[in-house]
Amino acid sequence: MSPTQRTLAEMRRRGYYAEVVERWIPRANIRKDFAGFIDVLCLGDSEVVGVQATSGSNVSSRLAKIANHENVGVVRKAGLRLLVHGWSRGKDGKWKLREVDVS
Repeated sequence: MSPTQRTLAEMRRRGYYAEVVERWIPRANIRKDFAGFIDVLCLGDSEVVGVQATSGSNVSSRLAKIANHENVGVVRKAGLRLLVHGWSRGKDGKWKLREVDVS
């Protein structure tokens, strides 16, 4: 299961309507995130959440990516809550989520 799939399942478990908004562009051989840094868009009762999903070891690079991205201002101004989900296995072998709010 990929980090994006784990985040999708987690946000749905929390009661959000969640969909993957990252897309694959075959001719360019790249993935394109919504607004440049959102993999999963989640709709709640009174909020919209954009999530960047990654491995636990890449959280700091994703935080920097969002902080320095040209679209972060417009996304924040629109009122989206922004999260980074970092997934890694704990010593017990179970998947652990590190969630950082960068709203």
